[in-house]
Amino acid sequence: MSVGDGLAVDASAVAAVLIEPGAVAEWAVGQMRGKRLFASEMLHYETANIIRREARKGTIDETAAALAFRDLLDMQVHCESFAVVADRVWELRRSVTAYDASYIAVAEWRRAPLLTTDLRLTRGNGPRCEFLTPPSL
Repeated sequence: MSVGDGLAVDASAVAAVLIEPGAVAEWAVGQMRGKRLFASEMLHYETANIIRREARKGTIDETAAALAFRDLLDMQVHCESFAVVADRVWELRRSVTAYDASYIAVAEWRRAPLLTTDLRLTRGNGPRCEFLTPPSL
């Protein structure tokens, strides 16, 4: 893989694509288009939990939640194992959660930007990756 054709994604960005209508989802889809996607192996668990949470809150109905979950399973994302990024996750422990550090570590390891809607990550002390966030946030 050459630098430039890969993109790391986190659960916030994937969930936006799957369940949020509007400009943020459109922006995220545009960023993902034509890219090889990479993520932490936490991606599916965290995104499924976001879908579950939004259905329980009533933000989306059960049909939309079920469709989003199926679309999640169909996404072509290469998930890196914990063993690949574990040391970097531990190094970042003072600035971000281990979950968030896993996405940052994947982005750093793949030398790819990290697509996220979680602006807290961009303010963390220690990440060495580029962040792509929606312009409207």
